[in-house]
Amino acid sequence: MINGTLRSKIDKLWEEFWTGGIANPLTVIEQISFLMFARLLDDRETRAEKRAARTSPGKDFAGNYFGPATQHLRWKNLSHEADAAKLLVTVRDELFPHLRELGEHDVPGQDESERSSFGDLMRDAQLMIQKPSLLQSAIARIDEFPLDQQDTKGDLYEYLLSKLTTAGINGQFRTPRHIIRAMVELADPKPNERICDPACGSGGFLVGALEYLYETHSSDEGTHVHEDGTKSYSGDLLAPYLDHVRSDLLTGFEFDSTMLRIAAMNTILHGVDTPSIHYQDTLSATFSERYPAEASDCFDLILANPPFKGSLDYDDVHPSLLGKVKTKKTELLFVALILRMLKLGGRAAVIVPDGVLFGSSKAHVALRKMLVDENQLEAVISLPAGVFKPYAGVSTAILYFAKGGETGDVFFYNVEADGFSLDDRRDATESNDLPELRSAWANRSSTTAIDRTSKMFSVNRDEIAGQGYALSIALYQDAEHVPEAYESPAEIISRMRRLHQDIRTGIDELASCLDA
Repeated sequence: MINGTLRSKIDKLWEEFWTGGIANPLTVIEQISFLMFARLLDDRETRAEKRAARTSPGKDFAGNYFGPATQHLRWKNLSHEADAAKLLVTVRDELFPHLRELGEHDVPGQDESERSSFGDLMRDAQLMIQKPSLLQSAIARIDEFPLDQQDTKGDLYEYLLSKLTTAGINGQFRTPRHIIRAMVELADPKPNERICDPACGSGGFLVGALEYLYETHSSDEGTHVHEDGTKSYSGDLLAPYLDHVRSDLLTGFEFDSTMLRIAAMNTILHGVDTPSIHYQDTLSATFSERYPAEASDCFDLILANPPFKGSLDYDDVHPSLLGKVKTKKTELLFVALILRMLKLGGRAAVIVPDGVLFGSSKAHVALRKMLVDENQLEAVISLPAGVFKPYAGVSTAILYFAKGGETGDVFFYNVEADGFSLDDRRDATESNDLPELRSAWANRSSTTAIDRTSKMFSVNRDEIAGQGYALSIALYQDAEHVPEAYESPAEIISRMRRLHQDIRTGIDELASCLDA
């Protein structure tokens, strides 16, 4: 949990970027991420130096990331450079090319997957800061950030990401954290699983799953309660799975290079040593060529809010997806892709626009039929239209399903309020259905209402098939009939007469005043 002092430092840094001519929030966060990464890389080098001194005393350390000729590029040296103009030249013309080069060559102790991830992270990395004073100030402020504190650095970056208020041209926007949390709790990830987001954006779902695991695998001794009542979780019960959690638990793919870097930094600052975040359009035919293991039958859990719109190279879409749903609609193709990427028995929680639930095209019907007849559709959760404002006002739903198996009763829930106003302001409100959703889902076998007028109920697979596989909750929900009480005609006429009499009396009183 970040305190007011740290929040103020972040706000000040953000303001300096703005006044320094960099107003695009994505660019600001990307540039801050690069500088954070340079600092973290130096921290890794320092740890490696100390380890080498212990294991090979008296032997010169060749360096993993910085050799004899590049020591001046280490953060500890850059942060003490007093000449702002010289600092800008060094960072722009030497540090950034060095970071790009690291992604293209072997680093001691770095395996192929780590090098590939590093290369994707630094792909086309450029310093966009042109003012020497801004760069010097940014380095000084980032040097004060508590990046060595596990329970703070992730929150620090989340606060930075909360400043994202613009959506990209391909339909990307940040999924609200409380919606991510609800989906993660729905899926209940386990520490020995492999979790993926095929269109990961800023990495919110991946980080949400990691935070959930730390919270659910912390002992009382490993849970710290702060003065304000918030808690930090050490994840001490994750010890048997720690190597997996830090390197193999999370995988993300993203074809926007800026968002890719932001996602990588997000996972790094939440405790992932080697972020498995890759530059890839997962709908493309090249996905199976570049990542054959991940492209099919790989993951235990997929959490995603894939783009609903944007450009699509139809000719480049993998034939296996078009064979399932012949369409140009990315929301349909992504659900088909997710099914392909899951292991048998693997599960997914995916946000889709409402059109997926009731669209009448062949592709829409084919996808829903595939979910119901060939897999295990478990839940359809309708979200209110304002959940993604101010980015978009589209109505959406969460689909929760498992690959293979057999659909029985499908759990429906109509979320009418999520704890925030449904306008562009998104102010906090007391009305919130998400706690009830969590409780209802956890106890769905015993608490799911049969009454179709309630927010939650179950629908049998056969009834869904009988409705052409439509999944719109409105189709199955009964409107509650509330009898209206009306006045009798005689009472209405009597009230009208009294009203007319009052008007006549008022007019007579006004006339008498004029005559006086």
